[in-house]
Amino acid sequence: MPHRTTEFENLQTRYALRITARLSERADALSPDVNERLRFARTRALEHARAMRRAAQPRAVTSAVGVGGLALAGAPRPSPWWVGLLSLLPLLALIAGLVLIQSEHVRRQVAAVAEVDADLLLDDLPPSAYSDPGFVEFLKHPPE
Repeated sequence: MPHRTTEFENLQTRYALRITARLSERADALSPDVNERLRFARTRALEHARAMRRAAQPRAVTSAVGVGGLALAGAPRPSPWWVGLLSLLPLLALIAGLVLIQSEHVRRQVAAVAEVDADLLLDDLPPSAYSDPGFVEFLKHPPE
């Protein structure tokens, strides 16, 4: 993001220099009254730009926090250990939910395979009948 800001400021500066150069070319042909009004407008614009720059500068932080004997100005205060632990709580809940979903999915797959195996073992037909394409079609459309 700072790169874009710098690039934008460079473009603004080049544009302002081009406009200034064009206006300076024609400044001699203007009347003294217009020259005085333009000088006043430039002065006000410069004051406004300086005020905006001062407002945009970060303010100095007067508080200092010591860390291991080292004073760091503007450093954030260390938070209690339980705040960090509480921030991990949503992640732990997500992981637990995913594990429960996976285990339920595996349990249902195992139950479905076990049901098919039990049907195959308890049926009177040999297992080779199930590989016959005609029998598979018969199973899809049972007689009514």
